[in-house]
Parts: sequence; structure tokens; C-alpha cells
Amino acid sequence: MATQTGLGEPRGPWFISPQLEPDGRRLPDVPEAGVVDRAARRRRALLAALAVVALSVGSGGLAGGWVASQAPPGERGSAAQAAIPADLVAAAAQVVPGVVSVTVAGDGKSASGSGFAIDDMQHVVTNDHIVARGGGGEPDAAVMVETSDGRQFPARLVGRDSGSDIAVLRVPPSAGLTALPLARPGATRVGEPVLAVGSPLGLAGTVTAGIVSALDRQVKLGDNRHSAVQTDASINPGNSGGPLVNARGEVVGVNTAIATIDGSGSIGIGFAIPIEQVQQTADTIIGKGG
Repeated sequence: MATQTGLGEPRGPWFISPQLEPDGRRLPDVPEAGVVDRAARRRRALLAALAVVALSVGSGGLAGGWVASQAPPGERGSAAQAAIPADLVAAAAQVVPGVVSVTVAGDGKSASGSGFAIDDMQHVVTNDHIVARGGGGEPDAAVMVETSDGRQFPARLVGRDSGSDIAVLRVPPSAGLTALPLARPGATRVGEPVLAVGSPLGLAGTVTAGIVSALDRQVKLGDNRHSAVQTDASINPGNSGGPLVNARGEVVGVNTAIATIDGSGSIGIGFAIPIEQVQQTADTIIGKGG
């Protein structure tokens, strides 16, 4: 089985920690007493906030259960379904068929992540760090994709760009992947609902929901700095290279990294490469490699 890499790897190069200095250096492992006190106060405040949230969620759940129980028997099902935003349900149904699991193996290495079809010529966008960690640059490297319905196809590496962390694959026409529509440049807004789609921990076709938390967030990914889309949609190992889509099913970015605290995995702060940069890089790669 391929080793999960990319998102979720503690202290990995594709992760941004709130404990990093602006230039990417880690803070000293033994902070000054004042820093310790401030950190302790922050932790206590965070725990208190989480307790309030947990209480709110619990009471909200009880209230929701009470309201549902007061509805006539024939209407209880529809009342429960109304809590799920219909636009996100439609977006998930539209997007999942165009998303694939990606596995790269070569030179004794292996890596896996996600990707999505970007055009009708069966080009698939994914993260370059998946290709790099799986030995994708070696002559004997094998790249495979698996569709949402379980079909597997070999893929050809069209090209890669480490600076933007974007790589493009191409699968046979028989794969019949549905190209995902791309959001218009500059159309993404803070606060709008989004879905992260991919194969976290190998669970193909997984969809998680959140919002756009920030735009133009400056983050350090590997040796490069990027202007990223920040989201609180849950992103985990295997989501690398998958799409972040809006409620219309349009791709607003490519999921690439998460913030971690002490290597603890996802804390609800994820980053995606903006679709404007993805499209520009992908078009250049396809133009050169076919």
C-alpha cells in the first residue's frame, strides 16, 4: 500500500505551523518564561472556547431534536433534510466524478494523493510534491489513478512545476473523467461555503465542508512562499492535489497544506493554491508537454 504523504505529515515540508517565524524559522524549543505564560493563557482560553462551542453544539443538537420531534410524522424526514444546504449537495454530486486518487511509485518510493480533471482531454491536475515524493521523475516510475467508481488507469506525467507545486497527468480517453469547471479569477469571497474533495487516508470520494477563511494568505510551502486560499474545511493526508470547490461546483483552489501545532495533524486551518495560479501553470505545462 502506498505511503500517505503530503497533508498531515508531522513537521513535513508542506505544512505551515503557527509557531513559525515570518521567515519560516521555527521558534526556539525552550521559550522564555513570558512566552510560556502567554502560551499557557492561550491554551486555557482555547479550551474554554472549545467548551463553549461544545456546549453550544450540544444544546443546538438537543433543540434541533426537539423541533424535529414536534413536527408531524410525515414531515420529520423533510425537516431533517432541510438542514443540509442543497447547493452543497448538488456541488458534491457534480464534482466527485471528476476527482481521482493518485498513486506514484518508483525508485523504491511511493506516494499518494488526489487530483481532478481540468479539461476534456483527460488532463489531471495534482500536486508536484506527490510526484516528487513518489519518485515520479524516475524512468521506471509508475503513475496510477483510480476513479470514484473504482476503475484504475495508468497515467502519463505531462509535466511538473515545483515552484507552484503543480503537476499535470494525462489518462486514457477511456477513463471518461468529467472536467471540473473553474471559478472565475477574483470571484472567490471570504465566508463563502466550500468543499474539499479527495481521498484522505485512502478514502476515495470524501467530501468535507467549510468556508473560505481568508484570501491571499502568505504561507511558506517547502522552499517557496505562496499566496494561498485559507479554509477551515477538513483536510487530511491524501487530500493533497484535490480540488477546493465552491457551492456552484467550481474549483477555487488545489488543496496543498495544513497548519499544525506540534505535528498534531489537521487543526482546521488548510491552504489551497488559488485557481488563477493553478490554471496558468497547468496551461503552460500542457502547452509544453501535450
